[in-house]
Amino acid sequence: MTTPTLHQPAVRTIDQLIEAVRTGTYGPDPAQGRIALAFTTAQAVHHAGRSGGYRNEVLSLRLDAAVGSCAVEPGALPPAALDDCVGASVAELLSHPMLPVQVAALDAYLSHVRPHTPEHGARPYALPAGSSLHRSRARARAVVGLLPATGIRRVLVIGVVNSLLEQLRARGLEYVPCDLKGGATEWDEPVRTDALAELEHCDAVLASGMTLGNGTFQPLLDHAAATGKPLVMFAQTGSAVLPRFVGAGVSAVSAEPYPFFWLDGGPGVIHRYGGTR
Repeated sequence: MTTPTLHQPAVRTIDQLIEAVRTGTYGPDPAQGRIALAFTTAQAVHHAGRSGGYRNEVLSLRLDAAVGSCAVEPGALPPAALDDCVGASVAELLSHPMLPVQVAALDAYLSHVRPHTPEHGARPYALPAGSSLHRSRARARAVVGLLPATGIRRVLVIGVVNSLLEQLRARGLEYVPCDLKGGATEWDEPVRTDALAELEHCDAVLASGMTLGNGTFQPLLDHAAATGKPLVMFAQTGSAVLPRFVGAGVSAVSAEPYPFFWLDGGPGVIHRYGGTR
């Protein structure tokens, strides 16, 4: 483990972060850390009172006591990917041809050397016990609370989560929902599929960590860094990766490492970085 510190090297791209890991900037040689366990978690949900449901699938890799994760489109991950990961070194997986494997390996390594503790800048936020919907709404309050309290009128939401939209509505904020799958929100609002086309028309961005795994994160980071717009990430994917970009375009992160809130009904915790509240 590295010495706990709030300081971190300046990185502005995922490639720069991977290179910093490879060269030992964050601690142990990633060639020496091997993945002991690779697994996927699949979820289908339809909350009571909601008009529709959805499915999630997540690739997770175990490195010592840490678990790194990256969401994938359901059914998109070939079974051989798990075989590729088990017993491989982190360094090898950082060059894997599948981006989700790279992200999960990077997340596992950074979760190991930069755990979610106050020494590394994390602020714990307790989630209550209860139903999946109850806990989803509690998480939404934590995430939306990372947006600036003033100066925001319209929020670009990338990765539609109805509980987040519900919380934005409760705060009187306009939003533009975007998701590569398209469709409609709980309130029959059309979901846009081209988030980049909407950036100029919004005052802040609220984006899922899934943007890491599908390769759409960098344009968001570049736009936020160039314009100073708040970019808040809610991260099950890359929960230890995205805090490394706070201050370099990302304004705040809600980090949620495995196991995620939807896997259990008991009390839990997420970790918040940056923000003003």
